[in-house]
Amino acid sequence: MEKDNTEDVWKKLKDRETFVVAQTAPAVRVGIGEEFGMPIGTNAQGKMITALKKLGFDKVFDTNTGADFTIMEEANEFIERVQNGGVLPMATSCCPAWVRYIEMNYPDMLDHLSSCKSPHQMFGAIIKSYYAKKNGIDPSKIYVVSVMPCTAKKFERTREGMQSTGYDDVDAVITTRELARMIKQAHIEFVELSDSEYDNPMGEATGAAAIFGVTGGVMEAALRTAAETLAGKPLGKIDFEEVRGRKGIKKKALNIAGKEIRVAVASGLGNAKIIMEEIKNGTADFDFVEVMACPGGCIMGGGQPIKSSKTRSVVDVFAKRSASLYDIDEKSKIRKSHKNPYLKEVYKEFLEKAGSHEAHKLLHTTYVPRDKYDI
Repeated sequence: MEKDNTEDVWKKLKDRETFVVAQTAPAVRVGIGEEFGMPIGTNAQGKMITALKKLGFDKVFDTNTGADFTIMEEANEFIERVQNGGVLPMATSCCPAWVRYIEMNYPDMLDHLSSCKSPHQMFGAIIKSYYAKKNGIDPSKIYVVSVMPCTAKKFERTREGMQSTGYDDVDAVITTRELARMIKQAHIEFVELSDSEYDNPMGEATGAAAIFGVTGGVMEAALRTAAETLAGKPLGKIDFEEVRGRKGIKKKALNIAGKEIRVAVASGLGNAKIIMEEIKNGTADFDFVEVMACPGGCIMGGGQPIKSSKTRSVVDVFAKRSASLYDIDEKSKIRKSHKNPYLKEVYKEFLEKAGSHEAHKLLHTTYVPRDKYDI
């Protein structure tokens, strides 16, 4: 169970001097409806946005936009490592529980981790820098609330290196369940709500970002951008279905722009340990690794609606929720992160390019060895 932070959020929502922003992770939209009796896996994005606005948030943004920033930086970092003899395999850094696990259990192997912040932390930094400047808002008055399917994000936002603008990138993290409680406390009839859209331009995101919420999704999103970048030309529709599915460990050798890229996807920390031992022992034969601590990925995260054993015995919760995210991806007009028009604008006006000095200042971080009893 999470430590409840809803009181902190309520106080800020009532403070007229504070500009309160909500950002929601991809997995939340396919989980929140379950708290109000909707079928498992229902994409309740529109109703969720309406509910957040009724709660009093000044703006409601999509963390998927942050995921697109992550892919831009992560794909660039991976290509640089491949082309310049960097440390391989490179491991994703989106999951804070996984990051903390490697800091505690494999402190001598931290250079395998990507230096990228997770999507909601990147987005918080962008909101308090580029967005604040463009809209004439004092960043000290902005309060960013991340709605996440994850309890570990609460720890992540307090880490050193997550204050790139001089302020916390993210000020509060609440889980899917906490948001549901707030909606109920406000006596909002969730199922009866009409649909709303995310606020623009910060609401623009791609299909690649949507699949971040399921195991294999970060890998596939990164490979779509890496493949087109390495090829140096548009490649049309690119899907990497080989990395999809609930299997705890997936290993594939893929042809990316004429180059063999060997990837591994691990879901669940028990499987992460298997992968890390292979890397440690020198028996690993892959270049890029995605790890998510929760089996199945963020859609099955520790902050998501809890399903009884009876329900789980008759309904495949993973299949229902993941199908909804892949449906969002399939129906998206833009399915590659580097094609996001908002990202292009931000890089052109503010960040210059992926991997630039400014991008590293705002969107990247560092890691430290941790004692196993360090909480």
